[in-house]
Amino acid sequence: MPVSSVEKDLDQLTITVIADFTAPITRLWDAYMDPRRLERFWGPPTYPATFFRHDVAVGGRSVYRMTGPEGDEHWGCWEWTQVDALRSFEVVDWFAHESGAPNTDLPATYASFTFEQTATGSRLTTVSRVDSLEQLELLLSMGVLEGTREAMSQIEAVLADLAEFAASRGAEAQILSDTQVRVARVIRGTIDQVWHAHNDADLMKRWLLGPDGWTMPVCEIAANVGDSYRYVWEPAGGGEGFGFTGELLGSEPPHRAVTTEAMIGRELPATLNELTLTPVQGGTLLSLVITYANAEMRDAVLATGMTDGMETSYARLEGLLEASVSA
Repeated sequence: MPVSSVEKDLDQLTITVIADFTAPITRLWDAYMDPRRLERFWGPPTYPATFFRHDVAVGGRSVYRMTGPEGDEHWGCWEWTQVDALRSFEVVDWFAHESGAPNTDLPATYASFTFEQTATGSRLTTVSRVDSLEQLELLLSMGVLEGTREAMSQIEAVLADLAEFAASRGAEAQILSDTQVRVARVIRGTIDQVWHAHNDADLMKRWLLGPDGWTMPVCEIAANVGDSYRYVWEPAGGGEGFGFTGELLGSEPPHRAVTTEAMIGRELPATLNELTLTPVQGGTLLSLVITYANAEMRDAVLATGMTDGMETSYARLEGLLEASVSA
């Protein structure tokens, strides 16, 4: 059991949890940065979490849902207020509505997470503070302490898996809901390099090609929120191509971009694409959450081999980044 101490301070209105791990601090930090790993322990075993958004940057937000054994759903969200890589981060943790918006009828928790290297591995100290004794008593009555202990007990298995995960970083698609899919991959490169690669037309034409044998003759970037973009691909030897267009709805360089995407010449509903970039050990975690109009459209797109095509493009991007470093 990694939890070594739990303390309640009724005067300071805080709950402090200290947990020790044999894993190095980089692996512990990355477990919180990567939503695929975080959702394996954020919540008790009987209430697993799914993260639909996870912005690791000041001003960013995370949105998650915990699902109970009877199918009951409980939503939460974080507002990121401080990030100091490999040392600490702070969030305001809210109960949330299904939309992801904070439920202001329930108390917010101001949580700080401090990471330290130890002689045997790493230590995590979590301090949770509320605004009143009544709020603290409410959280305790809701079983926060018990839930925290159960959640922490799952981290060691996740940290062990991360060692193997680091060696295999191919793009993977995970179904989040009836309409949402998350595609994630760690790319060997800095967050600034990966952001630039998504916003430089000449560079995009060199890597965003999917399988070999395709070209990208049209790459019109949406530089500002409200602008439209247009991408077109054609077979290298000639033949019928295809393309996408959409609008840039949000941009927070170099961490997050939100766009719509519709296939040119097809009367299909547009998707909502939310791109998040997070620095992790060995590179940048790219996470793309795609929201489709319905489950049928989601499944039809996945069946096209979309993930394989994305993996080929990301591998090509890595090659370009590595070549630029060695040049």
